Amino acid sequence: MHSAMKNPKKTYSLRHFDDVGAVPIYDRANAFMAIFEDLIKKGLTIKRVVHSPAGSHVTIADNITGERKPMLMFGSNNYLGLANHPEIQERMKKYIRQYGVGLGGPPLLNGTTALHKALESRISALKKMEETMLFTSGFGANMGMIPALAGRQDTLIADKFCHASIITAIQQTKSRSYRFKHNDMADLERALAQAGEAGSVNTFVVVEGVYSMDGDMAPLDRICALTRRYGAFLIVDDAHGTGVIGKNGRGTAEHFGVEGEIDLLMGTFSKTLASSGGFVCGRRPLIELLRFYAKTYFFSASAPPVLVAQILAGLDIMETYPELRSALMNNVAYVVNSLNDAGFNVTTDSAIIPVYVPEKADIRAISRRLEDAGIFINHIEYPAVPANRQRFRVSVMSTHTRTDMDRLINAFIEVYNSLGLMKDRPA
Repeated sequence: MHSAMKNPKKTYSLRHFDDVGAVPIYDRANAFMAIFEDLIKKGLTIKRVVHSPAGSHVTIADNITGERKPMLMFGSNNYLGLANHPEIQERMKKYIRQYGVGLGGPPLLNGTTALHKALESRISALKKMEETMLFTSGFGANMGMIPALAGRQDTLIADKFCHASIITAIQQTKSRSYRFKHNDMADLERALAQAGEAGSVNTFVVVEGVYSMDGDMAPLDRICALTRRYGAFLIVDDAHGTGVIGKNGRGTAEHFGVEGEIDLLMGTFSKTLASSGGFVCGRRPLIELLRFYAKTYFFSASAPPVLVAQILAGLDIMETYPELRSALMNNVAYVVNSLNDAGFNVTTDSAIIPVYVPEKADIRAISRRLEDAGIFINHIEYPAVPANRQRFRVSVMSTHTRTDMDRLINAFIEVYNSLGLMKDRPA
């Protein structure tokens, strides 16, 4: 019998259901469902249903009462507020009439329209790369790209904080792999040297431009210098950097002055551009190779033209109104400074602000208190992060007002003080 069935009052995390040994799958699933339903009844689950457009203010259904209630959204990657921009909505209507809403085929067969080619060209120009290919998700982009590149005689070196899509993709290869300490250049150099000593034919270094759980950036200038010195191939996942980081929003490569020095650059349309899908860009021979060998591209249906139209319109808005990015970074600075003035210890390089909780605190209960205060925010608990680094992941938007941000800050102060957590917060 699963431990969750023996002691249903115990607090369980996903870790308890990850590798349970010789347990029939329905026993495992039923035990999980019992715990999950209990969390729903107590209002302690992260799963919430939204009943409104995805703006800075949303309407959700309360997990306990089922009643709909307004909340401030601080859990969305819609950084520039493009999800509901009126100009984008009008543009999509035009292209729906011209291209319809679906294609029913993969890119290499019937799934490429003039809109898809236009978007590829726009991304290549934005990222200052030669060629771009589109995927239906960011996860799919990493899952297709990495196994298509790395072979048995190659080595993959990834930052320990890399996204699950990168780690899962690496696990699908037969390559040697190393994980280096987060943003630790000495540890990266040790891994590069080991790859050389092992006789690696190709050594691929994989990092993120902006790390999604901590909001910090990879030092791409130093990483580029190291990969050049060791003759390695650099892949950068810039999902959370595109549209946010850099003078013109071109991403972390622009910020560090290394545009053109990265071999393959991946990104998504589900963050700043508030749509869905992903892309990989680089030199044309590599991209054309990937079109045929990246299975998540070759065997997946293309993104519907309506989504491609949304992304193209979003790029227009992002480039036409740079003040949106300025407003975003001003809002980030205000939240960071205000939380630190209140006694929290927070920092970020991006629009993602981690607010940590003490190791022994019940992060689910804190999350419910914040929800009761009208704040929609995502909590990240163990085992997704170390037990002493559980945190709330605050995502700031350009459309948040000073009143919105003050409500967020005051809610944190009131909840942490009421639970006696300020004195125990992690440094």
